[in-house]
Amino acid sequence: MNLSELGSFLRTRRARISPAEAGLISGPRRRVPGLRREEVAQLAGTSVDYYIELERGRGAQPSAQVLAALARALRLDEDEREHLFLLAGRTAPAGHGTAVHVQPAMLALLDRLDTTPARIITDLHETLAQNRPATALIGPPTSDSFVSRWFTDPGSRSIYPEADHPHHSRVLVHDLRAAVARRDHDAQSMEMIVRLRRSSGEFADLWDTGDVAVRRGDRKRIVHPALGVVDVHCQNLFSEDGRQRLQFFTAPAGSPAVEQLRLLSVIGVQKLAEPSLP
Repeated sequence: MNLSELGSFLRTRRARISPAEAGLISGPRRRVPGLRREEVAQLAGTSVDYYIELERGRGAQPSAQVLAALARALRLDEDEREHLFLLAGRTAPAGHGTAVHVQPAMLALLDRLDTTPARIITDLHETLAQNRPATALIGPPTSDSFVSRWFTDPGSRSIYPEADHPHHSRVLVHDLRAAVARRDHDAQSMEMIVRLRRSSGEFADLWDTGDVAVRRGDRKRIVHPALGVVDVHCQNLFSEDGRQRLQFFTAPAGSPAVEQLRLLSVIGVQKLAEPSLP
């Protein structure tokens, strides 16, 4: 592990990423190029103090999960990602799970959706990349699985009206079953199933039904702190192997959501809801 080189590498990668590219509002009075340290920490789901220590070449060896989250936050390509892991004294994980690298074609498409809320997630509902309109609509991204949070953290459900919760519970479990089979019951997905069965009776009951259905699209009512309930279409475009999906949100023609989504560019990321969508 070379902490000094690791810190230097993180600083140079941070300096080249603009807030807009990371789905953040740049705002006035920015005195540094690229992202601020606290913005990288937020995007990666780490504490600000811990990230500052890494950039200063100090602190404990970062885990593979933290490194993967930093690679996503800083938009590293495959070579840069591998270099990051090597500097931290770890071997870059295989291309699945939370350490997966965002597929370039999907990332290029996401970068062109500058007025449509959109993001890239894994088949386990881990956010890999997210644009600014999506952050304004559903809040900042997190590196953990939304499926896990949905069944273990009641606060994560506040993004939806309570009446919709049973529907989302069902479709999340149905979609997860399809993902587990697609992964050939790999260690990561099976550990998630075991953990959720132990911690959530609701999940265990739904899992035991054996029902399966890939979540290709859905109608969602999103509770926004400033706009109220926003009724949108949610569609998914899948990668060839099915392990990544570009998820985007559009307003039904002639619905109030058309004006609500337009207002997102004015409201920005102020007063965002904490949880993030699956």
